[in-house]
Amino acid sequence: MPPRMTDQFYETLVLEYPVVHVLKITLNRPEVANAFNTQMATDLMHCFETLALEPGDNRCVILTGAGDRAFCAGGDLKQRDGMTNEAWLEQHLVYERMIRAIIDCPLPLIAAVNGAAFGGGCELAAAVDFVYASENARFAMTETSLGIIPGAGGTQTLARALGERRAKELILSARRFDAEEARRWGLVNEVFAPGSLLDETLEVASRIAANAPIAVRQAKQAIHGGLQMSLTEGLVFEIEAYNRTVPTDDRREGVKAFNEKRAPKFKGK
Repeated sequence: MPPRMTDQFYETLVLEYPVVHVLKITLNRPEVANAFNTQMATDLMHCFETLALEPGDNRCVILTGAGDRAFCAGGDLKQRDGMTNEAWLEQHLVYERMIRAIIDCPLPLIAAVNGAAFGGGCELAAAVDFVYASENARFAMTETSLGIIPGAGGTQTLARALGERRAKELILSARRFDAEEARRWGLVNEVFAPGSLLDETLEVASRIAANAPIAVRQAKQAIHGGLQMSLTEGLVFEIEAYNRTVPTDDRREGVKAFNEKRAPKFKGK
């Protein structure tokens, strides 16, 4: 049996499988609006580095927050109050490794934003593959109002999602924006009623998980990696990813199932 992520224990995360092959990760510090502290950053870093090294039977990941109040309110400023420069930078090294692990996750990663996503929480939403949000979701990159700048990828991921001019407007002003604005500008794919957010997210995650796992991972890599290149380089990169799917059992199963007019049974091989 492949390892299951639910065999891991994390102090600040709840891991569960709502359906087969779909891992739901819940940020679980609702008493502080799911704000990051060093432990949560460490837990997320370890969780996503484990998924990269041992994806096992996981095919899609949903990231959400506990409760209705917040997805993630950003860094825990009570923990940071009075920190020396050295302690602040030491903690931030953990945040940097965390966000790289999330961005580099080989599995499709969907955020279900169920409330406030401020500061690092907004950066977290911007770092995943795509985002669904509840109607009561609110977003902001608030760092410039605290004397810092986004340091968990936000200046890069938000600009890629929204474009340079909109990202500059939002980061420099630190202003809040709602779910519908986030959808209109391109940070959020769809907006749902709070009570249906997770069900809608799970439906899409299940559809992704039903497809050939190697093909899905290679498609994600081709899109993300190719966008960092010129079109000519991206086309070469796409073919390299495509060629990795050709010798797989799943490719043969997909064609066979189509011709036999049945649903394919992909095994990730």
